[in-house]
Amino acid sequence: MGGRVHHSAICARDVEASLRFWRDGIGLEVLMDHSFDGDWPTLFGARSTRLRSVFLGDPAQGDAGVVELVAFADGADETSGPPPAAPAPGFFLLSLYIDVESTLDRLRALGFLRDDGDVRRITMPSPHGPVPMATVRDPDGVLVELVGRPESGGAA
Repeated sequence: MGGRVHHSAICARDVEASLRFWRDGIGLEVLMDHSFDGDWPTLFGARSTRLRSVFLGDPAQGDAGVVELVAFADGADETSGPPPAAPAPGFFLLSLYIDVESTLDRLRALGFLRDDGDVRRITMPSPHGPVPMATVRDPDGVLVELVGRPESGGAA
């Protein structure tokens, strides 16, 4: 039996800011918001035995994958400095099929995008028509790729 991705987790410096980005900006729904006690020092190398886990996704598409926001009770998840700007080995990005323009408008209205430098855009050719794409960073510096439907309206 092969594996499939259940969820991808982001250690959030500020869960409320991350919720505004992922829920209010991107449009994912909160599926679960719960705190757990566990042996997180053994499993994750964390300093805390308590974490808050917020699952975000699409309840109508349970197999679409979930973005999890994680916050350890003592702030043990905080790191110093932003991630590297250029691609580096290791985790690269989260990619979503989404209406690119309306998502960028929501993120801009929420204050996550302050100028044109906060968004990188391209249009990729495809057999179904040009596909709009953009990347933005979430409050924790995670690169988020927004992939739209082909501009001719065909399937992505």
